[in-house]
Amino acid sequence: MSNSKNASKPKAGEPVSRRDFLATTGTGLAALATVGCAPAQQDCIDVAAAAATGAASKIAPTAPFDTFRDWIAALDAHGLLMRFDRVDQDAYHTTGLFFRATDKFGFYETPAMMFENVKIDGEWVKGPVIANHQGHWATDALLWGLEPVPGDNYATYRRAKAHLSAMLERNGGEYPQIAPVEISRDRALCKEVVITGDDIDIRRFAFLKTNPSDVGRYVNTGSVFMEDAEMGPNFGTYRCQIKGPRKLMVNSSTIHQGYKMMMAAKARGEQTMPVSIVVGQDPVTWFLSSSPVVRRQEGVVVDELAIAGGMRGKALETVKSETSDIRIPAHVEMVIEGEIQLQAERELEGPFGEMFGYLGPPNEQTFWMNITTITHRKDPWMMNSYTGMQRGMVTAPMDSMYEILLRRIVPGFVDYHFPHDVMGFVSLSIDKTRPGQGLEAGRAVVQRNRIAKVIVVVDKDINVLDRTAVVFAMGSRWQPSPATEIFPDAKGVMTDPSQLVEGETSKIVIDATRQWPEEGGRDNFPETNRALLQRGAPDVFEEVNALYSQALIDYRRV
Repeated sequence: MSNSKNASKPKAGEPVSRRDFLATTGTGLAALATVGCAPAQQDCIDVAAAAATGAASKIAPTAPFDTFRDWIAALDAHGLLMRFDRVDQDAYHTTGLFFRATDKFGFYETPAMMFENVKIDGEWVKGPVIANHQGHWATDALLWGLEPVPGDNYATYRRAKAHLSAMLERNGGEYPQIAPVEISRDRALCKEVVITGDDIDIRRFAFLKTNPSDVGRYVNTGSVFMEDAEMGPNFGTYRCQIKGPRKLMVNSSTIHQGYKMMMAAKARGEQTMPVSIVVGQDPVTWFLSSSPVVRRQEGVVVDELAIAGGMRGKALETVKSETSDIRIPAHVEMVIEGEIQLQAERELEGPFGEMFGYLGPPNEQTFWMNITTITHRKDPWMMNSYTGMQRGMVTAPMDSMYEILLRRIVPGFVDYHFPHDVMGFVSLSIDKTRPGQGLEAGRAVVQRNRIAKVIVVVDKDINVLDRTAVVFAMGSRWQPSPATEIFPDAKGVMTDPSQLVEGETSKIVIDATRQWPEEGGRDNFPETNRALLQRGAPDVFEEVNALYSQALIDYRRV
């Protein structure tokens, strides 16, 4: 039975018209204020201004964030949230709107979006639905209680990496742990509403069909919690197609811990496996669920909730699921509990728009689950991932951990970047001291990053976070022969649409460092104009910042 009160009742009002929407996309996001959203000027410049005045930190919740709503409130206070009332997803307006936002602001400077009510299958469904909540550069800093650097997204990101690198150094190269604490169910926000039996219908909630070519609606931001007697607890983010009111597909690939757990239980002859899928997680739980930060070793049990606590600097509060002993974060927006049918015939799932920005193939052998219980906060907030269109999670924690490894194995290592808007591309910089060093550095990435397909190595004066600077180095310092190495047989990932054989790919290392004479380069390589400026006028940037930084902050891009 259910004690839900109007969980999906829409607000009164009229939907955004097609005319308004087309006018918005035709003239830029400045027109969005006319259709019920916050002012379009809320971009990275506003974040810098808020940080410079300190105004945002006085009114916003601060780290560690115990709930998804606290995190969104912090983004809102820092000018990183746009609000929309009624958006027609039957016409795919949330998706089109998000694409237009990234067209205007860029992949790493697009704010989060809140859609209060969404039209799904002809009905207005109460949200809100949140998008892109960890997409902006500034979120990497705000998540740890750090203020963004005014007017400098790159410095903001490096501030976050420095914080996380110091955390790793203090803990021997691993992220610290603080064991979670279990609280009573009456204190757990996720238990405010309990739905069981015939009252269960996952379709009543604002889960979206993101793209017309997706096979259907998805729970695509759920952290799937499982436990195994030998492997211990685990949670990961897997795409979950909605197949009916009480049926979800659970598409975990062969490299995921969740898949290994399901196969192990199946091999033991178990008929079912309990699972709890949480939606609307606190920001640290979310990125841990969605990124390979946790290092697993054979036979070693890892409690990812303890790592979440350690990174937050505060224990995560947990509660037991309604139908199993699986511990889950206590204050998530929703928990979908059920049983994976291990021995039943697996079914077709997909296609679905994937992280490379292309339609991912269907999976003919996907496990599925029966939903037995849904618990949620009153009027739960949903999260949707515009997969392949947004940065799914903060990346400074992953980059910081990976850099520890690269510093050990790459002589002269300086910096590393694995951007999510051009999946498969990696850039790293080195302090080059001998010939051949660039290609050697690239080989280290080839061997350790399955997704990386194009690895560009640059000199230390090139900012790897700046895509234009990296391409500048390729155009002016790289000679395709001999400063290139191709690896015809390397490990890849199944979501790469260019692969002919699943999990196999070729890779290329581009040495865009200045080529030494021993490498076939010039005897004397000229310096850049910027370097010459800094040598001839060493105080120029400090002086310009002092005189003109506010003018740059005040400018609104057109």
